[in-house]
Amino acid sequence: MCSNMAEEVAAIMREAATMAILPRFQKLAANEVEEKTPGEVVTAADRDAEQLINPRLAKLLAGSRAVGEEAAAANPALMDRLDEGRVWLVDPLDGTSNFVAGLPTFSVMVALLENGQTLASWLLEPVSGRLCIAVRGEGAFIDGVRTWAPTMSLSAPDCRGSVLTRFLPDDLKQQVAARSHMVAEVRPGAKCAGVDYPSIIEGTQDFLMFWRLLPWDHAAGALLVREAGGHVAHLDASEYKPSDRRPGLLVGSNRDVWENVKAALSP
Repeated sequence: MCSNMAEEVAAIMREAATMAILPRFQKLAANEVEEKTPGEVVTAADRDAEQLINPRLAKLLAGSRAVGEEAAAANPALMDRLDEGRVWLVDPLDGTSNFVAGLPTFSVMVALLENGQTLASWLLEPVSGRLCIAVRGEGAFIDGVRTWAPTMSLSAPDCRGSVLTRFLPDDLKQQVAARSHMVAEVRPGAKCAGVDYPSIIEGTQDFLMFWRLLPWDHAAGALLVREAGGHVAHLDASEYKPSDRRPGLLVGSNRDVWENVKAALSP
């Protein structure tokens, strides 16, 4: 991927953040928030940002199309063709509940797929301005600096990370709770994949466990971690692909950490 396109995508994301998201941060009106599904909210910022981002991304690549979280919520059939051609996956505001609560842990995420494989990804944190970019086969970058995940092999008792328990089935939730003493620390996560994934390559977390796998939540971060040398796979060790919505995903700072945490929490 040429650097010009990478910068164009980043510019589109920054503009959406500047125009649609940040002006509403900690200033949301009551009529700008509604419940999308039980326990999940959507805001005018989500919708307006997506409407700004999607058409501009589609124009960057001839024949490409953009699939955003809010459009897919209205028309789930949009997710049926993620393995066909070039697709932009857009999460216009990841961490919406944090945004509504006035917390700065939210992000904008974009991933470019080609025939189901993630070619590139962008994760922007609007408040700090931090931008993570990954390009398949070319590496992971934070604010333009090539970055690698920690390579140290840690045993499970030395690993700290997050388990997103909200969507875990009861049996797995109970199993993780019963075995959590086998790792150093289990956290609840940031409620924002766009913040949690970069924490792996920064070394502030060693692992992440997710259950529900919506493509816009994980495609961008999974490529970022992989390109930094980390390991991302389903709990059965099979390869993760954005179009594969089978639940259960484990992310590790490297393959050894992944294996050790898997054996400890979900043998």
